[in-house]
Amino acid sequence: NRMHESMKLFDSICNNKWFTDTSIILFLNKKDLFEEKIVHSSLTICFPEYTGANKYDEAASYIQSKFEDLNKRKDTKEIYTHFTCATDTKNVQFVFDAVTDVIIK
Repeated sequence: NRMHESMKLFDSICNNKWFTDTSIILFLNKKDLFEEKIVHSSLTICFPEYTGANKYDEAASYIQSKFEDLNKRKDTKEIYTHFTCATDTKNVQFVFDAVTDVIIK
């Protein structure tokens, strides 16, 4: 499953010795498609332990926590998660501004 592959890749990058104190910006893209799909397909297909509703906010929050829980250095590493939709210009502008703030820090 692509979600599990993405989580493995994120885990290897997030916990890599070269990025010990480096904050990470996590983009969870295609939120519009996920919003449509979650109504018709249960998240338990990918995560059998999921007990929440098939509603976007609850399912998205669960996925976000699954990624953020992979961070083994919570005391030194910040994960900034953004749900994105590349075709939504307001969303892209908001995320761009947020990323700029993180980089400037």
